[in-house]
Amino acid sequence: MTIASLRRSARTTVSGFPEGFWWLWLSTLVNRTGAFVLTFLSLYLTVELGHSAWFAGLVVALHGLGGVAGSPLGGVLTDRWGRRPTMITMHLAAAACAAALAFVTSAWGIAAVVLLMGVAMQAVRPSINAAIADMVPAHEVRRAYALNYWALNLGFAIAAIGGGAAAFLGYRTLFVVDAVATTLCAVIVFLRLRETRPEGRTDTAGEPVAEEKVSMLTVLRDAPFRTLVLLNLLVCLVFTAPWIGLPLTMAGQGLAPSAYGVVIAVNGIVIVGFQLLVNKLTDKRSPVVLLSLSSLLFALGTGATALAGSSVAFAATVVVWTVGEMIHVPTNAAATARLAPEHARGRYQGVMGMSWAVAGFVAPIGAGAIVDGPGPDVLWVATATIGVVAAVGYFIRLRKALAEEPEETTDLTGLIDLADLPEHRDLGDLLEHKELTDLPERPRLTDLAEAEGKDTGKSPSVSS
Repeated sequence: MTIASLRRSARTTVSGFPEGFWWLWLSTLVNRTGAFVLTFLSLYLTVELGHSAWFAGLVVALHGLGGVAGSPLGGVLTDRWGRRPTMITMHLAAAACAAALAFVTSAWGIAAVVLLMGVAMQAVRPSINAAIADMVPAHEVRRAYALNYWALNLGFAIAAIGGGAAAFLGYRTLFVVDAVATTLCAVIVFLRLRETRPEGRTDTAGEPVAEEKVSMLTVLRDAPFRTLVLLNLLVCLVFTAPWIGLPLTMAGQGLAPSAYGVVIAVNGIVIVGFQLLVNKLTDKRSPVVLLSLSSLLFALGTGATALAGSSVAFAATVVVWTVGEMIHVPTNAAATARLAPEHARGRYQGVMGMSWAVAGFVAPIGAGAIVDGPGPDVLWVATATIGVVAAVGYFIRLRKALAEEPEETTDLTGLIDLADLPEHRDLGDLLEHKELTDLPERPRLTDLAEAEGKDTGKSPSVSS
């Protein structure tokens, strides 16, 4: 493959998106580049403040618990307030919490701030996902989510490197930098991103059409979406388990903590280096196939951890489930956007985000208990089993709900006057006429409009 072909491939991968998407992408990159709080919080609590590892684990879990409440809250605000005000408000709230951590030193004060930070950080995500679905054509939504996820991981990798280099300045300094970066993210959204929430529909007379009211209970009653959420929860449990179980497993085999740092860094390296390529290879594929495949990769990667005995082998398992992660995250977000009505995208994304938050709270506790009890091998067999169950569930339960939609067709009756062709009495005969062979297979709406203005003066009729 030549450099020129690589450039063309990269250009194809990132082309075709509106300006607003790239400002949103930049805000994600800036936000994650300064994400120092979660990266260094446990070290700050134990090394600098002298708290126990148990307390540090509790505080991190409280962040996840805040996300359980923040995700549906953000979904409701996204649909009621709008995408833009929700993003700005929650980014500023998260920035205030990060800044507060630089000054609050009491144990329960820190716990309260981290809990609120979890609410704010998770509440912003439904608005981001809904805004992407608003701005990007439906057939490009998955690619857009993949690019945004790439920005998230690229920023996180920069934060890890920068945080390590700036650690000598002190943890409180890093928390202030986090607050500044998050504030800058809010400023970018305020200055450059317009509101994208769809306006209410109108009838042919221009009168507003009443939209069906959607509550959180209505979202949960949507059977296909409820299935998607439950299956995603299973996948999230598998995905979250290695972040707790892997270091404990490696330590149990006598490997140094530094070995775990190298192994888990493979996750970020693979995503930053290969997310665009994976997206190119999986573009336009069936979402059900991709979700099933990603679940199997999670199952294979985590299950193989039970067989690993060296740093290289553990790194290989990380590569496998990281590829599953790169496929699953954008595909799941796109499937959520596809099942959600336009006026309820925030609520649907909020409920889906809650499944990630629940897994982030439950999995660390469960993984730690299993490793301390039956042992790490039981944990990895369990994650492999759950991954396979999720793969089968996607394929059996969501094939119809996420089936590929038929391509739109165009009604040509407004484009050509049948009176000019008296020998053709219906549209079926007309489409077989040899004089129409030069017509494009799928005329664009702009072409139809121009033709109407010149030839008939009528409005073009388009059916789907």
